[in-house]
Amino acid sequence: MFTRNKIAARLAQPAFKPQPGDRRVAPPLGSTQSTPAAVLVPLVPRQDGITVLLTQRTAHLKHHPSHISFPGGRVESADRDRTETALRETQEEIGLAREHIEIIGTLPDYEVTSGFRISPVVAWVEPPFELELDAFEVDSSFEVPLSIVLNPASYQHHDVHFDGKHREYVAIPYQGYYIWGATAAILYTFYRQLTDEPCAG
Repeated sequence: MFTRNKIAARLAQPAFKPQPGDRRVAPPLGSTQSTPAAVLVPLVPRQDGITVLLTQRTAHLKHHPSHISFPGGRVESADRDRTETALRETQEEIGLAREHIEIIGTLPDYEVTSGFRISPVVAWVEPPFELELDAFEVDSSFEVPLSIVLNPASYQHHDVHFDGKHREYVAIPYQGYYIWGATAAILYTFYRQLTDEPCAG
């Protein structure tokens, strides 16, 4: 059973080494043109277990409309570091006050084809807390049990050809939501970091 301290200890260890099949969720870093961004991976201790807080973006946004995502966004010049970016964007997008947030670790950066290099910041969010969603950016919020994220059977592996290129990705269907793209990839990395067990597929 994972606790806050055990999760923090696992995050402090060296990042897991991707296996050949993990290329679908860990694209190579190296683009000098990527826009730096950061997201918060909020872990919420509930009575029935730890959950991960996610949002669904509004349909009119230019980047990743209607996608399931973590609260976050691009780095601004006034941000001291990626953690500051994640905290600021979280407060702006879902109104989660910083007093409820305790940073417990980070995950490796992840680059997306839309040109962003995302730094995931993992946080422990102690309830009770209130959310106030930014109606322009966030359509809704929900929580996924950590047990789903840590279950290898939750991940679907897909191979597609798009825009003349072969792409591989993972997805997690959950109660009518379809978690894929960078969000699913970051969750997969989180799962691997906590368990160091590859999922089949």
